[in-house]
Amino acid sequence: MKRICILLVGVFVSGAGGAALASARGGAPRARASAATKLELRHTKLGSILTTSAGLTLYLFTHDHGGEDSCVKIHDCATFWPPLRTSGTPVAGPGVKASLLGTVEIPGGARQVTYAGHALYGYSGETPGETGYVGVSAFGGAWEALNASGHAVK
Repeated sequence: MKRICILLVGVFVSGAGGAALASARGGAPRARASAATKLELRHTKLGSILTTSAGLTLYLFTHDHGGEDSCVKIHDCATFWPPLRTSGTPVAGPGVKASLLGTVEIPGGARQVTYAGHALYGYSGETPGETGYVGVSAFGGAWEALNASGHAVK
C-alpha cells in the first residue's frame, strides 16, 4: 500500500517536476533495451509472469487498445511506466511463446515490444522480482502483469 501512495503522490506532484525528471534522465525513462531484448517467464507469488532478462516485471496497460501505446500520449505516464524498447527482434526465453512477440512503433521512431498484442511496460521504481505494482490504477487504467498465454495476471 505504501508504494501505491508514493506513486499517486508522484503523479500529482510531478506536474512541472515530471518534465524536469524526464530531462534530467535524458528524456523519458526506458525499461531495459538492447539489440535483442529478451523476455523470460519467472515464478512469483502471483504465478508465472513475463519479466525482462534482469527479472523486472513487465506490464500491460488496460487503457491501451489494439496494441497501441496510449501511455506515451498521457502527460508523465512514461516517466513512471516506461515502454519496453528494443532495437532488434525480441527474443523469447524459456516458457515465452515466440509467436506472441512483436513490436510497435512509438513516437520518435523507437520500437516497443508487444506480447499477445499488448504493448509492454516496466515500472521506473521497481527492483528485480518485485510484483507490488501489479494491479495499480494510474493514468486512466490498470497495470497488470502477463502470463505465458498473454493474459492479465492480477
